[in-house]
Amino acid sequence: MNSNTISKGILQAVGIIAGTLLMLYFFYKIQSVIVYIAVAAVISLIGLPIVRFLRHKLKFKNTLAVIITMVLMLGFLFGLIRMFIPLIVEQGQNLALLDIDQLQHNIENLYQQAMDYFSINNIDVEQSIKDSNLLSKLDFAFIPDFLNSVVSGLGNFSIGLFSVLFISFFLLKDSQLLENGIMTLVPDDKESGSKRSFEKIKNLLSRYFVGLFFQILILFIIYTIVLLIFGVENAVVIAFLCALLNLIPYVGPLISAVLMIILTMSSNLGESFSDVILPTTIYVMIGFAIGQLVDNFFSQPFIFSQSVKSHPLEIFLVIIIAGILFGAVGMIVAIPTYTAIKVILKEFLSDNKIVKQLTKNL
Repeated sequence: MNSNTISKGILQAVGIIAGTLLMLYFFYKIQSVIVYIAVAAVISLIGLPIVRFLRHKLKFKNTLAVIITMVLMLGFLFGLIRMFIPLIVEQGQNLALLDIDQLQHNIENLYQQAMDYFSINNIDVEQSIKDSNLLSKLDFAFIPDFLNSVVSGLGNFSIGLFSVLFISFFLLKDSQLLENGIMTLVPDDKESGSKRSFEKIKNLLSRYFVGLFFQILILFIIYTIVLLIFGVENAVVIAFLCALLNLIPYVGPLISAVLMIILTMSSNLGESFSDVILPTTIYVMIGFAIGQLVDNFFSQPFIFSQSVKSHPLEIFLVIIIAGILFGAVGMIVAIPTYTAIKVILKEFLSDNKIVKQLTKNL
């Protein structure tokens, strides 16, 4: 090996590294566009069954079917906005004008009532909380600042929403658009297998995201009914937030439970702790538990078995590993990513024993 060959090899390696770094930097700078495309892809997968129904069952033309689907989805979105915005604005105004000292005083009163109740029942937890100085460390002044930051972000949200809707329309109108873009990066000898994999992934993920939508809807209905029965203020908003948090596997329900407890108790400030606050919270949490049982034993098994074709234990391990490696975002995208990987492995490594076992239901 002469010096010229070595020099060319070094230059080639440096060029590859430099090109990779530039590409990563480019992707970093356009990360918002990548997010728009990813969200639009999810929306198009959710809308795909509607488009297919309109085209095949009702014999609509493709463009008309896409327009009707987008109108239906926009109608649903604006229905949610119409439902939530007045409540959020009302609460935002209340919080913006909030007397922070009064809020802290109310929370301390609630805390004192709880401690009195537990002391009557020989449950001494007050000293440990006092030792931690928890109440003195709570700073409720962050609430108006948080609301101001939310309002300032509405402009960026508007741009993002328009971009997502625009991209979603064309992904639905030309379902091969994204596939053709990916195929340009695939070698010619792998193109046919890649197309089959892409179509399989698209169908599985479409059913998966539609299933997730109904999973959230079922939880939302159950939570709303429970909160309305027990007269919790802003029941619809609380139910929607808690149902939406369920998208984060395993961790989301825990956060939802804590959020529902806090909001239920705070909505009854000024009432007797032992006669009103505690019983209401317990009943609400029983309703929350019923919703989780319905979700765990009906919604989730149906979604996993009918869409991604994976065993619950398999899904559990994948989600836990993704959570350890990539946090909450990893847990959310774990199942779609794992499903796509399984389809690709079955297409190109179908003779492998491990792949056969993992993909036997696909």
